[in-house]
Amino acid sequence: MAQARNHSVPLTASLSERDDFATGMFMTCAGMLLALGMLMVYSSSMTSAPSQDEQAFLVRQMTFLLVSGLVGISVSRLPSTAWRALAPVLYLGTILLLVLVLVPGIGRSVNGAQRWIRLGPLSLQPSETAKLTVPLAMCMVVFRQRLRGRWETFQLMVYGGLCLLPVLLILIEPDLGTAVFVGGSALLALWLSGCPVRYFFCSAAIIPLGLFMIALKPYQMARIHGFIDTWIHPAAAPYQIQQSLTTLGVGGWSGVGLGRGWQKLSFLPEANTDFVVAVIGEELGLVGTLGVVGLWAGLYLCGMRLVRRAPEGTLERAVAMTLLTMLIVQAVMNMGVITALLPPKGISHPFISYGGSSLGMSILTLGVILSLTRPSTSSHTP
Repeated sequence: MAQARNHSVPLTASLSERDDFATGMFMTCAGMLLALGMLMVYSSSMTSAPSQDEQAFLVRQMTFLLVSGLVGISVSRLPSTAWRALAPVLYLGTILLLVLVLVPGIGRSVNGAQRWIRLGPLSLQPSETAKLTVPLAMCMVVFRQRLRGRWETFQLMVYGGLCLLPVLLILIEPDLGTAVFVGGSALLALWLSGCPVRYFFCSAAIIPLGLFMIALKPYQMARIHGFIDTWIHPAAAPYQIQQSLTTLGVGGWSGVGLGRGWQKLSFLPEANTDFVVAVIGEELGLVGTLGVVGLWAGLYLCGMRLVRRAPEGTLERAVAMTLLTMLIVQAVMNMGVITALLPPKGISHPFISYGGSSLGMSILTLGVILSLTRPSTSSHTP
């Protein structure tokens, strides 16, 4: 008995050390992506006419990082019980913002899309908040239903309504890419939360059908046709895809050098936002691009280690797994667009693309994952 007690202390300490190591590596990968993002925001914001714009973009992005970092640290220290209480409030707050952004005089229209709310010198993109609040709310609804011990057909209407309401509001802006992403995150949350298969597959059929019947406008169909033409008739590919592939090709193996890229100088559209990874490919080459992939792989593997802290079948595990997976999916979707593997969607690259809303929600997502997987809070039952 004494020997068992003597061996249990080192074993517990070893597990604690491995968890601390996983947390440290998780934050290290995120920190390196953030540092690379700051560097590339400065580089990709340069224009053909020398100006102070690149410094202005960098200062704003650093301000976003500072504010988001402080909020993210605070969020990571919250217990899981706080998220159980906050889930419905955050979801309703997101719906309110998505409605307000469509109100003339409140929402700001840019390039025909009304996606931003102006807050003094800053702009808020409510659809970004849905990437965090919708999966959290869906997991909460399913777990509350599981506690009742029975399932009713009426719940399908509830799940479908909760999924479709934010998706439809985002479609009206319009923002098809984010709507698809939010709808996919809601379905993943239902699956990981243990929603019965019949409900899940009914929801999985209704949401895509609704998107194709309601969402696809002529310009969106043109994007799909342009994507197909990229592989069949490369000369007829959309301009932004042509420039993205050209930018990646110019970089070769090692790139032309940091800050020395030419494609960002008014050739590559949205160089510091949606297509910032293409600038990485030009200036840092295939080595730099694969480095970004490696950082994301490290973040995911270490994140999975953290997720496994939470007991199987708990709300904490379902939410953390959903948020971690969708964070990676967003990065993969962005890279898929710049390499012409996916149609253009307007999906930013987490941590690297310029933008306060995207950066803030990505950092908050990390904070929520850390909060839900802390050893002191991950042992709660559903």
